[in-house]
Amino acid sequence: MTTLCYAKKTCSIGIHVLLEEIGTPYDLRIVDFSKGEQKTPEYKALNPKGKVAALVRQDGSVITEFAAIAMWLSMTNPDKKLMPTDPEGIVRTIEALDFIVGTVHMLSWRMWRRPDAYLDDPVGQELLQARGKAAMLGALDVVDAQLAGKEYLMGDFSIADAALYYNEYWAVDVAGWTLPENLQVHYERMKARPSVQASRSLEGVA
Repeated sequence: MTTLCYAKKTCSIGIHVLLEEIGTPYDLRIVDFSKGEQKTPEYKALNPKGKVAALVRQDGSVITEFAAIAMWLSMTNPDKKLMPTDPEGIVRTIEALDFIVGTVHMLSWRMWRRPDAYLDDPVGQELLQARGKAAMLGALDVVDAQLAGKEYLMGDFSIADAALYYNEYWAVDVAGWTLPENLQVHYERMKARPSVQASRSLEGVA
């Protein structure tokens, strides 16, 4: 059975949503970051990067990194239509994933959420947090414009929306920020999906 290595308030939220969308049985392995479980020899033997998400497939092999896992899930479950099949749609999905995961998440949110990972100086950390918030909100404005006139980023639900959802969740439910109009509508639409409701239950949010 497929196993998802999952930690709360991480990008593994989005992979959990996709597994719920697919609907086949899977196991969850909770990795408690507050206890440093991602740094243990046992976990690093599974994923030397010491990160989540990590997906352990039925043959025991492991896939890491959100975009790679999401694309593998979509390609191995074509009936779920988690990604467009035409070349233009595929490229645009990868484009959206790269921006959301690489810029909205790693280059922006991480500065706000974990300034201590970059600096020891408290004053510097405050400045970095402010820069991270401004960068993330600016990046979300770009995505907001891409959503104009559409229910989902690719028109229909796709793996890109699962990536966007976990960033929306962070912005609203973790940081307490206000989303731009199109993103807020998208966020509410996502929260109505049973897969996301299952995710929010796991996260302990309404």
